[in-house]
Amino acid sequence: MNLTNAIVVHQTGGPEVMQWESIALPELQAGQVRIRHTVIGFNMIDTYRRKGLYPMPLPFVPGSEAVGVVEAVADDVSSLQAGDRVVYSVAESGSYCQQRVMFADRLVRLPEDIPDEVAAASFLKGLTVWALLKKVKPVQPGDSLLVYAAAGGVGTLLCQWAKHLSARVIGVVGSDDKMLIAQQYGCDEVINYNKSDIAAMVKRYTDGKGVNVVYDSMGQATFKASLDSLKPLGMMVSFGNATGPVPPVDVLDLMRRGSLFLTRPTLFNYIATRSELEHGASDLFEHIRKGIVKVSINQRYPLQQAIQAHIAVESKQTTGATILIV
Repeated sequence: MNLTNAIVVHQTGGPEVMQWESIALPELQAGQVRIRHTVIGFNMIDTYRRKGLYPMPLPFVPGSEAVGVVEAVADDVSSLQAGDRVVYSVAESGSYCQQRVMFADRLVRLPEDIPDEVAAASFLKGLTVWALLKKVKPVQPGDSLLVYAAAGGVGTLLCQWAKHLSARVIGVVGSDDKMLIAQQYGCDEVINYNKSDIAAMVKRYTDGKGVNVVYDSMGQATFKASLDSLKPLGMMVSFGNATGPVPPVDVLDLMRRGSLFLTRPTLFNYIATRSELEHGASDLFEHIRKGIVKVSINQRYPLQQAIQAHIAVESKQTTGATILIV
């Protein structure tokens, strides 16, 4: 039996439930490859699963994305070979480990000019931004957007990409230091939610009209403020639960507020086919290559210190992207 080391969750709870231990590495089956991870991306969904907000069969290995090098391929795999650098983002968990066996069709070969750390820090987040701006509600020049956690991993990418699309971007952050970061990454205005009323400030910045789209990754604590920030026919995009899940919604309230739209997307519905995955990846890599989107990696932890990474992010001590080094 082949073994590898991994972070394992045996019971849901705080960061302390994650344990560093050896696990069995499956033998290669048809269509599969074995990869050796080099860098693993941290994402908020990792905390939702660890806490039990998104139930998982126990025990499980957290993590949804990583970069690695192909070590072996099944006899029927022709799209990849040993030595290829690959990146992936998948719906199921399992990336917090040194080695992993995966189906080849879930892996994307990395271009030579995209470093491992950049890819691991941006693939899931960048594809999420691609889906939000290009698929969920295609953003048009002149659209006004409200972006929560604008100094975070997804937020900094979203603000840059939105500005490239000639949108007006209002960011929401939790400190004055993060206001400066959000401005550096493309926000036209920034709101510190600990000092100001979000909806009131949005109305001030938009001459009382509100914004076309709200990208809310916070969830429960900000849902009402987000609705209050929209103009009639605006779209509320709830795509995260950092403060807890949104409670049940009265759909008639959407009518009363001006026939609003509400959606709760997940990336994996937008990259469900191989062609969609390749299209999104190509678009993301091209934006990184041209400098349209700059990936800010501000926290690096050894994989064995995943607990410290989760503590830092959940206590809102971080900015930009966080990665785990294998």
